[in-house]
Amino acid sequence: MVKALKEKAPVTGTGSQQPEVVVDPTREPIVVVDGLHIVYRVYSGGGGKGTAASALLRIVKRENRPQTKEVHAVRGVSFIAYRGDAIGVIGTNGSGKSTLLKAIAGLLPPARGGVYTDGQPSMLGVNAALMRDLSGSRNIVLGCLAMGLTQEETKAKYEEIVKFADLKKGFIDYPMSTYSSGMGARLRFAIAAARTHDVMLIDEALATGDAKFKKRSKEKIEELRKDAGAVFLVAHNLDVIEETCNRVIWLDEGRIKMDGDPKEVLRAYTEATGK
Repeated sequence: MVKALKEKAPVTGTGSQQPEVVVDPTREPIVVVDGLHIVYRVYSGGGGKGTAASALLRIVKRENRPQTKEVHAVRGVSFIAYRGDAIGVIGTNGSGKSTLLKAIAGLLPPARGGVYTDGQPSMLGVNAALMRDLSGSRNIVLGCLAMGLTQEETKAKYEEIVKFADLKKGFIDYPMSTYSSGMGARLRFAIAAARTHDVMLIDEALATGDAKFKKRSKEKIEELRKDAGAVFLVAHNLDVIEETCNRVIWLDEGRIKMDGDPKEVLRAYTEATGK
């Protein structure tokens, strides 16, 4: 799978060929992605238009039975992430960025290949644990407990989380259903960043928020890089990627197009996509 590291320049794939995976023997691997394929199986109706109720009726009557389709979202991806890395994952919509992060987090089973981690990956947000009908304050407690913090640790982290999220006055006691998307994203990031993660996976968390919050987020990620294993960041804002990450992986149609120094990879990506 791997060969000895010859140079630290970005590696580039051509056509369907993946970039060569290289090893830095001076660093400690924390995530190894080996020939990873992720395939979604989705269902589609047999054609025609109508309401959801009419579609269900056709299924019940065994008319136009749903067909199974496969979506090959990640295609033979291989790379090694090292302890202390902050890796930006870029690509156009549908390139497989979020799917890759979910696979590393263990939320999607590989069709082929595998993901190996030294430690527990954590997807940013503890979204499944947060409840829209509860206040931000109650969700802080719920989110921290869901991440494995004790009640004493949660109490000690509470004020830090509230300050970092920087919600409008009084909103910490309002239900999260009243929050804007930006407020919700800030609170989720603040909760997730309240503990040290072996591998932290952030999907678009920094896309929403003002310059002040993005600066705090960048500083927090730097802290996590020192204390944790590795950070993966998906964001459409390339400036955030360049400022935050020491390495960038460019995905194109589920394959690695380029992997290496942020400035060089981002320059090539911008030239190729015009973004």
